Amino acid sequence: MSTPDAVRRRKHTCHAGTGRLIRGNLKTELDAVGARLAAALGPFGGDLLIDASDGIGRKTELPWIRFCSRKMSPNPTEGFYCVTHFSTDGSAVHVTVGCGSSHFHKGSSVPVPDHELDEQTDWARRVVVEEFGTIAPFDDLADFGARRRLPISFQRATAISHRVPYSDIRNTDFSKLFEQAAQRLRSIYDAQSIGRDLTDADQRELEIAAVLNPLDQVGSRQGYGLSAPARAAVEKRAMDIAAEFLRSAGYAIHDTSASSSFDYEATRSRKRIKVEVKGTTSDRADGILMTANEVELHRQEKGNTALLIVSSVRLSERHGAYLASGGKVEWLLGWDIDEWLQEPTAYRVTRPQTGQPTRPIDGGLRC
Repeated sequence: MSTPDAVRRRKHTCHAGTGRLIRGNLKTELDAVGARLAAALGPFGGDLLIDASDGIGRKTELPWIRFCSRKMSPNPTEGFYCVTHFSTDGSAVHVTVGCGSSHFHKGSSVPVPDHELDEQTDWARRVVVEEFGTIAPFDDLADFGARRRLPISFQRATAISHRVPYSDIRNTDFSKLFEQAAQRLRSIYDAQSIGRDLTDADQRELEIAAVLNPLDQVGSRQGYGLSAPARAAVEKRAMDIAAEFLRSAGYAIHDTSASSSFDYEATRSRKRIKVEVKGTTSDRADGILMTANEVELHRQEKGNTALLIVSSVRLSERHGAYLASGGKVEWLLGWDIDEWLQEPTAYRVTRPQTGQPTRPIDGGLRC
């Protein structure tokens, strides 16, 4: 692969020629190793996307070229992807894995505030460490020398980065480096595919949105969606962990999940409480979805209810069956639901019963 020569040319190319280099030479060379990158992405490599930008029109301070799964990152503002940046002074090239600057919330994509962007990149680093034991060799500071607002946001959106100084370009195996970056990107995609980067509430909202608007790509969340068997495995794991936790805390328990709007009736020292169990693959336990009946229960019987959240449940599939494992317990005894923010996510809209037969509106379509 002649990438080192193309990268060297970047340092000596005038600004007008940068676009031809970024969108031409480098993209062509990445295309040539596309099969290796697709293999490293595993199940996410079937729709490999390679694109680039030098800020067509108004040239950007920080040109880039990226590759990813088209489904997981349809454009540079969404999802995670491998992206190569060039130092603004031409001193180095940076091979990175980063994310876009927008995310899903209540059915649409919105800009990510700085603190949430930091949370996303920190989450991605934890996923990589969980899979590989370290972020090396992508443990360099993401400092590309940017001074303008948008390029600075690219730096902030970088989760892991490997810096290759200009003097080392000829001795660097970029094909191998890109392949390693793709492997780490796959681990992030694997985690996203079971919603680990979303709160439980966001997961459930997406599932609802996918049912109500099956053709809406934003509502369906690129790459995400637990099947009914997978969801059942997560919920069973949460119930099992909750039962074990409650018994170890000295409670006698009765499973009421099939007949009531809570999951366990737990008794200790003649004190009886109603326990709601929420299980999720999410690594974030700061948002859950509840039914109207569940909300009403916690309001009416405040002080006599508890919430038990089992987060970070892991899923594996074997011969079509799902196995759930792991899980972190958060026990909220005497939970006050009114201390949490509550937002409506969907409405049930019912036609009023007038006793008159429903008639089509004149001019309406008839089959």
